[in-house]
Amino acid sequence: MTIATSIDDTAVTRASGGDERAVIRVRDLSVTYEVEHPVRAVRDVSFDLIQGEILGLAGESGCGKTTLAYAINRLHKPPAVISSGSITFHDRSGTDIDLLGLDERSLEQFRWDKLSMVFQGAMNALNPVISIRAQLEDVLIAHRPRMRRAERRRLAGDVLDRVGVGRDRLASFPHELSGGMRQRVMIAMALLLEPQVMIMDEPTTALDVVVQREILREIVRLRDELDFAVIFITHDLPLLLEISDRIAVMLDGEIVELDTARRIHDEPRHPYTRKLLGSFPSLTGDRGSFIRTGAAIDDGASAASTDEGQDAR
Repeated sequence: MTIATSIDDTAVTRASGGDERAVIRVRDLSVTYEVEHPVRAVRDVSFDLIQGEILGLAGESGCGKTTLAYAINRLHKPPAVISSGSITFHDRSGTDIDLLGLDERSLEQFRWDKLSMVFQGAMNALNPVISIRAQLEDVLIAHRPRMRRAERRRLAGDVLDRVGVGRDRLASFPHELSGGMRQRVMIAMALLLEPQVMIMDEPTTALDVVVQREILREIVRLRDELDFAVIFITHDLPLLLEISDRIAVMLDGEIVELDTARRIHDEPRHPYTRKLLGSFPSLTGDRGSFIRTGAAIDDGASAASTDEGQDAR
């Protein structure tokens, strides 16, 4: 049973208020793994991503979250194929780009420049024998080949300052940084060209809860400062309730519920959403709510101090 809010073809109301045009529009998207017995890992998914919003994508492992993210970024390798649907990107210039129609060269130019991705386990994706400066500058060399070396170094330092690492770490190697700092470097790399959209695939899973909250706070601050849109993928629904404007819940390759974070928390309509909300025990023993939709993370709030299971019932 699929229950979702209707998708307006002209505009979607952002949780913070106001009608804005979608920066990404996905319609009836399916991804199939063409093996002996073909498997549709993503089935007829449709949603809009509004400029400047954080759209949470929640669901258990294997439900199709990462497969969907890879499809939007055109990163699938055989036997995975996009078997149907469309993905349209609305550029700042006012141009609509058919992502499924781009050739390989156009895709290389599009990625990181318009749409970037922080991959699952990204903090371990840095090259261990190359400095942070060189790895950041590689992105600029590939996408801004005419940029002078001094300008590349300035931008690399600026983006590290922006994510709270500091330009004094440009000469450092990945092994000299903590896990949280390496994750911030990966976020800095994703922000380097100031894309309109960032897809984050469980970017805080391997971090302790203190560092996790610092990273989440940084993501919200940067979103507010730069007005990029975020697709934030995780199985941790309470985390999404804290930082997301809207949440899409996936089950068996389908989006079964799509609504504002507040309504997902207060009035979940799909049985699977209610089960997700009920799967996180409270550590306080009392009913409470830690959700502040669309706002920065409260220093005094605890991600573990909620009882959605009781609230949802």
